Amino acid sequence: MEIIPAIDIIDGKCVRLTQGDYAQKKIYNENPLEVAVAFEDAGLQRLHLVDLDGAKAGAVKNWKVLEALAGKTGLVIDFGGGIKTAADVDIVFNSGAALATVGSIAVKDGPLFVSWLEEYGADRFLLGADVKDEKIAVSGWLETTDRWIYDFIEEYMEKGVRQLFCTDVSKDGLLQGPALDLYRTIVENFPELYFIASGGVSGMEDVRQLAEAGCKGVIIGKAIYEGRITLKELC
Repeated sequence: MEIIPAIDIIDGKCVRLTQGDYAQKKIYNENPLEVAVAFEDAGLQRLHLVDLDGAKAGAVKNWKVLEALAGKTGLVIDFGGGIKTAADVDIVFNSGAALATVGSIAVKDGPLFVSWLEEYGADRFLLGADVKDEKIAVSGWLETTDRWIYDFIEEYMEKGVRQLFCTDVSKDGLLQGPALDLYRTIVENFPELYFIASGGVSGMEDVRQLAEAGCKGVIIGKAIYEGRITLKELC
């Protein structure tokens, strides 16, 4: 199973939120490049980079951080947060991201997202799904839709999407364990999907259970920064 560490950016700094709440922000490092280099030095190969300023503003903001990390490490970076237009997609790819991470646009404007899949190639996108009670959540998790996660996945797999990460919003940032039952069901229903678990990982036992559940990857953030998991354990 692929280990994908996360770096969330606000004002150019490495932070973590609790359950997506900007008021519950904790700064872990003023220099995201230091963090990324440490991940690479430990042997990790991929990075999940989130522009929280961009997510809030609805337009990519921290592309300079992406440019620095892509230019000075060999990490395979997926970048998300604020990607709303084709111009945003261009900025993300031109700044060095291997994949553009898209979530809310795929929910709110499916035709636009499909046009990007056709223009850039579905293999250049990582689809993100925030979920509450098996229904898609949007707008910083404040709004739960009536869209079933399984229908959402099926729709976009038919359009060529093969990588998806799912975050159970009730688990994220709490270090209380991931949504194993949900992830097992997704893996069983979509065996061809490169499924990445996200949210709630509190220690190596969670990582082992996710691997046993058939997840192809796992995004880990707070557990690393809080010292619950060491980089040595992950590699």
